[in-house]
Amino acid sequence: MKFSVNKRDGPARTGELTFENKQIKTPNIIYTHTNRFNAPGFADVLITNSKQQKGKPTLKISNHLICPKDIPKELHLSAIKQHKKDNKEHYVIPGNKEVIDDALKGNPASLFIVANASQLFQQPKKFVDFIVELRGKIGYQKTIYIPTIGNPSSIALLAYMGIDFFDSISAIQSARSNALLFPTGNYAKDDLQELPCSCPACTKVKGKPSEMSFQEILNHNYFAISDEIKQVRNAIAHGRLRGLVETRVKVSPTLTAILRNLDTYHSTFLEERTPITSKDQLLATTKESLLRPEIKRFQERVIERCRKPSSAKVLVLLPCSAKKPYSFSKSHRLYGRQIDSSGNVGVVHEVIITSPLGIVPRELELVYPASSYDIPVTGVWDEDEKKMIRKLLKQYLEINKYDKIVAHLPPELMKFIKDLLKQPTITCKDNPTSKDSLNSLSTSLKKIVQKYNKIKIQNRLSENMQSLASYQFGNTTAKKLLKDCKIRGKYPYQKIMYSNQQLGMLTKERGLISLTADGAQRIADSETYWVEIHDDFTLKGSVFAPGVKNADNIIRIGDEVVVLKNKKLCAVGVAQMNGNEMIETTHGEAVKIRHRI
Repeated sequence: MKFSVNKRDGPARTGELTFENKQIKTPNIIYTHTNRFNAPGFADVLITNSKQQKGKPTLKISNHLICPKDIPKELHLSAIKQHKKDNKEHYVIPGNKEVIDDALKGNPASLFIVANASQLFQQPKKFVDFIVELRGKIGYQKTIYIPTIGNPSSIALLAYMGIDFFDSISAIQSARSNALLFPTGNYAKDDLQELPCSCPACTKVKGKPSEMSFQEILNHNYFAISDEIKQVRNAIAHGRLRGLVETRVKVSPTLTAILRNLDTYHSTFLEERTPITSKDQLLATTKESLLRPEIKRFQERVIERCRKPSSAKVLVLLPCSAKKPYSFSKSHRLYGRQIDSSGNVGVVHEVIITSPLGIVPRELELVYPASSYDIPVTGVWDEDEKKMIRKLLKQYLEINKYDKIVAHLPPELMKFIKDLLKQPTITCKDNPTSKDSLNSLSTSLKKIVQKYNKIKIQNRLSENMQSLASYQFGNTTAKKLLKDCKIRGKYPYQKIMYSNQQLGMLTKERGLISLTADGAQRIADSETYWVEIHDDFTLKGSVFAPGVKNADNIIRIGDEVVVLKNKKLCAVGVAQMNGNEMIETTHGEAVKIRHRI
């Protein structure tokens, strides 16, 4: 077996497994094929207890580890020892966290099959802990198959956890119980008033749903799991799987509990596999959205990496807008005119208060997910949102000190953060965009900023860019990159210039700084965001995984990275894998090169 990854979306990935000289797309369904149950014609891979099927890759599983997961460890170890004698490319591993190390020791298998998965699945925290630990220890190039529990409701979540294969057993079990499978749950045929869908199986049914035969229900269920696996693969390809997961888990308390355990206890596992950028809109429509890894990463970087522009003395707190980035919305253009009219805009720092991100400094508005999220606007703040915003604002104000705070926020928002602000000037009278409120903002700012020396706009532009660079690379590297530089161009397309050399460029589409060769040279010795290639690797196009000797483990997909050879800069580009995967894997594009030196 040989596995290669095509697209990544969090721990989920689409790829191809070469099995019996056939290319199998992943994630995928393994269909049971026996004398009693024939797999559908569209099946890509089969599981059977009979002879190999011609033309279809076929999996046969040993019985050595089909035993309860909670038996004494010694019995598991005995079964593991017996199973390893088979020396196959696939391996049945007990669904017991305590024996993972023993099962993996000296194990060359490419496909790991989790025994007792349905039993483990009923214990959400143990299930999540087991899958995360197994994926962490087998690495990125091996695949996981979870028998019996994959159905249209659960497949998206399980794929998001990093599971590659499911099977048709749930379709058979449900058909035996006269239940039809849907992404919204299982429905007994007697409870359906009309034909359930327009799949090829259901369109052939004549009569009432209650009269459907076992085989008709089974055929429907086969199409249901097949359709869902295609939905999941498409979602991964477009970076939308997390959104699909959040809609699917609502049909089951068990699925919801699994996602919450994953978000709460394994945020690092999710974050290191989640891209730093995305072209897709982040729809934050559920409570689970508050815990998305890209949101938590943004919040942590704002607090840990970013510092206010040094010239900023006056903080202006603003509400968010429906249109993103904020600067392009009608409301923020109105706020901008009042701030510009103050006469000393260089001492003013704008920070937007919003859910689900908490706080967004103006200079980070192009960064994903601040650049492209959407939320349901009701005017009512959820208690979890209040708690999150208060926590982040409090942390931010403890680190970043201002002489004066101007709060231009609607009353319902101001109500739960006012006690965090030291003697704020409140400028919103009713609605932030009303004439009275805007006049109040303009008048108040003119009085406040007049006591400060005027700040040159060019100096402030450099400080803003340094804040963005700190978010992207860290504070030390940002200072190196921006030292003695000027910013040229019209926002949101701006160039970082040192004399006549262009070091990098900010664009609206990416929201991050793209480095030139000269810019990469400036930060090449910073010991961050580096990829080292082998001495004998000839760099012609992209850097592929076999050419990577080592890499910084803080690298995420989409990060700007410098490529080193013999400790000398040889290229700069964008990471297509995280740093750990670059080191571990032997297939695929690791860095898409922009400039070679």
